[in-house]
Amino acid sequence: MKQGFPVVPVSQVPLLTTEQMREVDRLMIEEYGILLVQMMENAGRNLADLAQVFLDDEVQGRGVLVLAGRGNNGGGGLAAARHLANRGAEVQVVLSHDMETYAGVPAQQLHALLQMGIPVMTAERGWELPPADLLLDALIGYGLRGHPRGAVAELIRLAGSHPAPLLALDAPSGLDTTTGVCYEPHIRAQATLTLALPKAGLVRAPKEMVGELYVSDISVPPGLYQALGVDVGPLFARARILQVDL
Repeated sequence: MKQGFPVVPVSQVPLLTTEQMREVDRLMIEEYGILLVQMMENAGRNLADLAQVFLDDEVQGRGVLVLAGRGNNGGGGLAAARHLANRGAEVQVVLSHDMETYAGVPAQQLHALLQMGIPVMTAERGWELPPADLLLDALIGYGLRGHPRGAVAELIRLAGSHPAPLLALDAPSGLDTTTGVCYEPHIRAQATLTLALPKAGLVRAPKEMVGELYVSDISVPPGLYQALGVDVGPLFARARILQVDL
């Protein structure tokens, strides 16, 4: 276990299904006016904080490779890339699709990286990932349906053969976040930073896929959880990132 984060037993943390997490995101935006860009920024900053710990707090000059899909999970990874670059890391980003196909808030995050001059590349067939000290998996979040395909699947395979440790955002790509089913191919993470509350599939999945499990605050109001029948309380009173003891 990494030092510096409070530890909470998994028995003391409510678990969410994929559908419940979709409803959390919907209510955050539609009922509370907490915009997607705010949630994405929180996710990216928290992932950068955890990445810094896995780099032994020696960020400056360290190589970080971010694998980013074009959904909201990818947008969180792009936000993390910006935060780490601001702290002095040598960040490179690999996109799963052509950058012209990124839209909405993920496209805003990508635009910021391009303006900063951070190297952004698109995966190509027969290509290998560049060297790095740490990989961040932001390819697929809770929206996975079935086996990863195309360029995303290829990036998952390439990540599996890369020697650097890997941190997954919200869930390792290839995992069903409700059932814990591991589709092929799938990421095997050294650690996973899940958002808001742990997804049930992270506890049901093989430990070697999820690695160490952390949960981070994206500012979900307690009343929102209460409306869903989920009793959370001030989970993040001690810190905005907690380690979940499985």
